[in-house]
Formats: sequence, structure tokens, C-alpha cells
Amino acid sequence: MAKTGVLETDPRVAELKKELQRLVKSIVEDDDYSVEVMDRAREALCSIKDLKVKRSMSLKLHGPHSFPEEFRCPLSRAMMRDPVILATGQTYDRPFIQKWLKAGNRTCPLTQQVLSHTMLTPNHLIREMISQWCQSHGIELTDPDQYGNEDPIMDADRSRFIDLLEKMSSSALEQKEAAKELRLLTKRMPSFRALFGESLDAIPQLLNPFSQNKGGIHPDLQEDLITTLLNLSIHDNNKKLVAETPMVIPLLMDALKSGTIETRSNAAATIFTLSALDSNKALIGKSGVLKPLIDLLEEGHPSVMKDVASAIFNLCIIHENKSRAVHEGAVKVLMKKIMNQTHVDELLAILAMLSTHQKAIEEMGDLGAVSCLLTIIRESSCDRNKENCIAILHSVCLNDRTKLRELREEENTYRTISKLSQTGTARAKRKANGILERLRRALNITHTA
Repeated sequence: MAKTGVLETDPRVAELKKELQRLVKSIVEDDDYSVEVMDRAREALCSIKDLKVKRSMSLKLHGPHSFPEEFRCPLSRAMMRDPVILATGQTYDRPFIQKWLKAGNRTCPLTQQVLSHTMLTPNHLIREMISQWCQSHGIELTDPDQYGNEDPIMDADRSRFIDLLEKMSSSALEQKEAAKELRLLTKRMPSFRALFGESLDAIPQLLNPFSQNKGGIHPDLQEDLITTLLNLSIHDNNKKLVAETPMVIPLLMDALKSGTIETRSNAAATIFTLSALDSNKALIGKSGVLKPLIDLLEEGHPSVMKDVASAIFNLCIIHENKSRAVHEGAVKVLMKKIMNQTHVDELLAILAMLSTHQKAIEEMGDLGAVSCLLTIIRESSCDRNKENCIAILHSVCLNDRTKLRELREEENTYRTISKLSQTGTARAKRKANGILERLRRALNITHTA
């Protein structure tokens, strides 16, 4: 029987595996899979790999084994992976002392001596001793080069983190100062994003000003807190925790409706990043968030359009959210924006996503989608846009035979569909040939009659 490791019990990995399985099944079974599906599958696989590597490293260096004190980094308090000697002769783990130096410190953390230089010398003796100890205890010491981009968490970081969260329950002035600092720290330092994942209480503490001020908080404070949520949601390990914290989604919905433009844009961006997980797509969709997203899309503020469109697209990957989006009037808003040539690339992708929904197709036909989409195919130089247009038209003509006449007139005048069947992407060619076949059948039926 296969050995079950800790990784398999991690809910984040289970969720990513479920999403990867769905995406791979779509690629294998559906000839019409899009490039976006392949990109999402690759991203899911990379995320699983990253979690496996990090979990493996954590188990190896922070597991139940007690190890000699001389192997412990004075800064991280964990076993060193890449021991290096500072100018004072003290040994530290490379990533932690590098972080200390990058912060502008020019003293030794242990002795407080001023450094004559900041060069780091590998401590080969300690490295070899650690290697031999790990080997004798059946622990693989991973190559430190694989972790060169890791942002280590030091005791000082953790202390600062706790202090800032405590200030979120203090005076209004302290809340504003702490929120601004947390926004900056979670943007610049992955370690601070990771710290929020260590405690179930951290996010509620961060959002405490919303609970304290039922009448509303200062717009600047709202912007800092919503942006901090965005920074946290970028960290893959936080996505599930952030979305499942009860007050987060309602606060994001409120932020979509009010606040500064940056607040509204960042709220949409947060929903986009959180919805990378399928379980979050369902959770967020049930909350009613699609209505304020669609309203914000209709408002059309240039700086929020891309984030809002990305959030709607991600949510509508699952069928139940397509139904919700159609019910909330997405098709009408999308068609209006596309006809006005506003963010055509992003909005066409959403419209193509919705074209598998019966009511959406009916609405597109009623709103003049056929003429609009044919014009885009003729005039656009973007293969992806042409592919999305012909995919939508294929669904429209399958649903409503009365639209075949308009397609036939287009073909007779411009040969738009025939040209695409020869020059488009593989998917566009299939859809174009499908439409041409239906046009031929309809013509044969007419002649026979």
C-alpha cells in the first residue's frame, strides 16, 4: 500500500489536487479546452510542488528530533541549512543573517559588535557535522540553493507582528498606524503574509476596527485593511483561511460598493486571488458577491475594470456561479461594454465562459451579439478574441436557427467564417467549421423543401 504522508492530509493540497484533477479531465476529454485551462492546470501543479517542498523542509528541520545546540541558528532557533560565519566569528543560517543585514543592521546579533565587513564565509565544518548527524538520523538535508528565495521568519518579525495586531484593538490613531504598517509589511515581506496563517485569530484581530465601528470606519483605514487582505490572499497557504474567516467576504462585498477607488479595486483583486481554489469559488459565489462585482463592472471606472473582470471570470469557472452571474444581469452589462469597445479581451473571455448557459445564449441573441461578434472577428488582430467570438457564435446558432440567416449573409459578403476556419486557432477552426456545416445543412434543407 502507498505510504500516506503529512502532505496528503493538508487541506490546501487536497483542494489543489481536486482542481488539478478537474482541469486535466477537461483537457483529456474535451477537444475544445482553452489555453486558460492549461495555464490553470500548470499553476495548480506548481502550487502542489511548492507545498510539498516546503512541507518536506519543515519536517526535516523542525521535526521531533532533538539536535545539538551548535547546529541551531541564533536567529531562527532552528537547525541551520546553510551555516555561514559573520565577521565576528559567530555562525548563523545564511537566509536569516542575510535578512538581518538587508534590514540595514551592521552589528552582530549575538555580540552586538560593529561589523568590520558584511562578507559571509561558509562554515564547512559545521555544515559537515550537520550533514553527518542528519545522515545518522535518517534525515535528508536538502540543498539550501533550492530555498534561496525563501523569506525567513525571525523572532523579531513575530514580535512585531503580535504588537501590530494588538494595536488593532487600541485607539483609532493606533489602529490607523498599525494598519498602514501591516499593509506595507505584508506587501514587501512574504514572511509577514505567512505569519497570518499560523493563527486562526490573526485575521479577526486585523479586522477588529470593523467590529468596533458599526457605523463605518475611515476610508483610509478601510483601504489599508482591504489591501492587507489582498496581500494575504496572494500567499497560497492563506487562501482557504482568509475566505473561510466569516467576516471577510461580507467586508469585501461592502468594499466593492463603497470606499476609495483603490479599495474597491483591491477588494475585487482579493476575490480574484481567493477564487483560485474551487472550494472558495463556491463559497464566494453563494455569498452574493457577483451582484456588486457586476454593478462595479457596469460603472466602468477604468482602474477597476481589469480586477473586476478577472474576479468574475474566475468565479464563473464553476457552473453554479455562471447561473448566478446570468441571473444578476452579467450578459447585458458585458455586451454593452464590448459594443463600446471597453476591455474587449477580458470581457469576451467571460462572455465565452457564459455561452454554455442556455439563458445567457438567449440573451446574447436578443442583444445583437451576432453582428457585434462577427465585426470583431473581421476587424480584430487578436487570435484569442476571434476564438472566443466564434465559440459564442457556435453556441448561438446551435440554440437559435433564426441566427443562421445573419451568419449566412456575413459569409456570403465577407467569407468571415471560412477565413477563420483556415487561419484561426485549432479551437477556432473547429467552431468555424461547425458553423459552416450547419449553414450547408440548412441550405440543403431549404433546397429540398
